[in-house]
Amino acid sequence: MTTVVTGGAGFIGSHLCEALLDEGRSVVCLDNLGSGRHENVTQFEDRTEFTFLRGDVRNDVIPQLERVGVSPPDVRRIYHLASRASPVDFDDYPMEILETNGFGTRNVLEFAADVGASVVYASTSEVYGNPDVHPQPLDYNGNVNFRGERACYDESKRFGETLCSLYEGKRDVDVRTVRIFNTYGPRMRPDDGRVVPTFVRQALDGADLTVYGDGTQTRSFMYIDDLIRGLRRMMDRSGLAGEVVNLGHTNEITINRLAEVVADLVDRNIDVVHEALPEDDPQRRQPDLSHTRELLDWNPTTSLETGLDRTIAHFHEAEVDA
Repeated sequence: MTTVVTGGAGFIGSHLCEALLDEGRSVVCLDNLGSGRHENVTQFEDRTEFTFLRGDVRNDVIPQLERVGVSPPDVRRIYHLASRASPVDFDDYPMEILETNGFGTRNVLEFAADVGASVVYASTSEVYGNPDVHPQPLDYNGNVNFRGERACYDESKRFGETLCSLYEGKRDVDVRTVRIFNTYGPRMRPDDGRVVPTFVRQALDGADLTVYGDGTQTRSFMYIDDLIRGLRRMMDRSGLAGEVVNLGHTNEITINRLAEVVADLVDRNIDVVHEALPEDDPQRRQPDLSHTRELLDWNPTTSLETGLDRTIAHFHEAEVDA
């Protein structure tokens, strides 16, 4: 049985590949290296169960798998993570993001329908937009600006969820959807543009931390290990076809407080500078996990301080090795 991880060389994807390989599974990492990094998966390439396939979900999946000797009917599970998700990419790669989450998701679902594979689709908390319901429950349809700077990502992920619903209902595809809230950890790109790698990189450099707006906006930060455990449980549990869950931490904090925690952990006296708040930046973000707990018996267990310690250590080591 083969598992395909699209976007497998990215931050989340590489951690998922590692967890699956450690479980003894045969894994194909499909990535076009647009935002993923080959260095994230080179450590796995001497393992016979691992295949790296430089390809693109915007193209037909079957010929790409056959090119590296993978028999398409052997694929029983697909984790569909492919998509640029960094805010700094929204302005530079909007069409690629739209196509990946549109054409790419359809190609993955068509392939799954052809071979009878199960799919976990990685959606996002961004489908809720700048929410006026808090915390965000699954039945909240969001407050999204479909013409804004973030629309290429927000709306294409919402469209991807519609595709999943249609393929589950019309083509009998076993597809489960996870809406991923703010996640951080080792292997994030230093230039990712999201707040944790930005703060960590700035703090290690002794630079001021950049806070957008007044810093009172909130996020709920989940460490990567907790997310991977949730993704695997969503796939492994039977009877979840068509289900949707939130995956995120419920420990909501302000960006100002996050800056204080990072500065304390790096143990430096660091100032904060404020810049203008980006368009449509969500003011509050926290998942309602009631359905997730019911279906998956899952909760995040890694504290913010523990996760940030590990992330800071990774970024520091990467700087030393550079």
